[in-house]
Amino acid sequence: MRVSVLGLGYVGCVSAACLASLGHEVIGVDVNQAKVDLVNDGKAPVVEERIGELIAEVVRSGALRATGDVREAVMGSEVSLVCVGTPSEPNGSLCTTYLERVTEQIGAALADRDGGGRQTVVFRSTMLPGTCLNLLVPILEKYVGGTAGVDFGVVVNPEFLREGTSVRDFFDPPKTVIGEFDPDSGDAVAALYDGLPGEVFRVPVPTAEAIKYADNAFHGLKIGFANELGAVCQALGVDSHQVMDVFLADRKLNISPAYLRPGFAFGGSCLPKDLRSLVHAAQRADVSVPILAHVLPSNSDHLQRAVELVERTGKRRAGLFGLSFKPGTDDLRESPLVELAERLFGKGYDLRIYDANVSLSRLLGANREYIETRLPHLAQLLADSVGEVLEHAEVCLVGTRDPAVLSALPHGDGPLLIDLVRLPDAETRRAEQGYMGLAW
Repeated sequence: MRVSVLGLGYVGCVSAACLASLGHEVIGVDVNQAKVDLVNDGKAPVVEERIGELIAEVVRSGALRATGDVREAVMGSEVSLVCVGTPSEPNGSLCTTYLERVTEQIGAALADRDGGGRQTVVFRSTMLPGTCLNLLVPILEKYVGGTAGVDFGVVVNPEFLREGTSVRDFFDPPKTVIGEFDPDSGDAVAALYDGLPGEVFRVPVPTAEAIKYADNAFHGLKIGFANELGAVCQALGVDSHQVMDVFLADRKLNISPAYLRPGFAFGGSCLPKDLRSLVHAAQRADVSVPILAHVLPSNSDHLQRAVELVERTGKRRAGLFGLSFKPGTDDLRESPLVELAERLFGKGYDLRIYDANVSLSRLLGANREYIETRLPHLAQLLADSVGEVLEHAEVCLVGTRDPAVLSALPHGDGPLLIDLVRLPDAETRRAEQGYMGLAW
């Protein structure tokens, strides 16, 4: 394919050279003439493993050249990859100035393009969800005088290239994400990477924009977590690398998909208690652990989102399905659902609760003591059946996947549903009036 790559920084330079090595005819574009000259001389404008010899090779073969003229590059290509920077503004917001400018230039060039097939504009630059559809597509449509998905294609194709290993990452990607405006646009981009390993995900445009942020936020979180834990271990005289070696060996819970699906707040007899103890130990040792110290406040804020969803409905008769801290148990200690019930009851909601595993007469020991302290009116709130809760409630919060509950939940008619657990049919229900997901 004939490809133009706009922006010859780390991402653009590597993308241009690697695409050229795959057999595509590539034109690199940059406003910096020094970068253009370096590429045309077969030299890399960035320092990166393998990039120097790769650029020398593809320039020598004629597969890659560079120009400062956006119009020339767009007119001579079928696919345009936008790889310009999106730095932070002083207040931390995303700077889209360079994105907007190059999008205007591409649009103006496409307006003059006569024939040669439909052009697909591919945004590789990192941008927040909504940027492409709400800002960049309208710019393109205005300058082109046409319609996205008809007169030209649009794709968001985030990169996952680490500086220092970006060439290696291009040829062996962890995944390829194609946020397609329409299927034909997605097909054009999929063809660019044909033959590369790794799973390909074709998703809506905003999903592709968000994936890059999910990745980088988690990478930062992992590094911060490891460093904070290391500092605490050092203060307590423990070898942190030995701890993390064992931690990383657990592929069932630690390095796995476990706990990484948005849902309700966590609770139980272990996680809250142990987080408090660890943070307290760090404070006693004068070790600052802002990430660990804010895990429980973050959890509390997430629980409050459920309360606010109920408040926004304006309804006063509420139902809650689920009370124990996790399915298949009657353990109520530090259950987030108990906390949710307590907050709603405290705000004056007429509440009914059903949990097949919870019977006040069976609660013993610490479990009973906990509930008598936190929710002493539980006896008057517990319902004997799913139907009793549904008949009572104007709004129901679903905190369990109990089959008896799932089979009884109405579609459309009946109380409003606030889904705390991502119901198995959530995708269908999202289109129904009266359904609200906590974080989806």
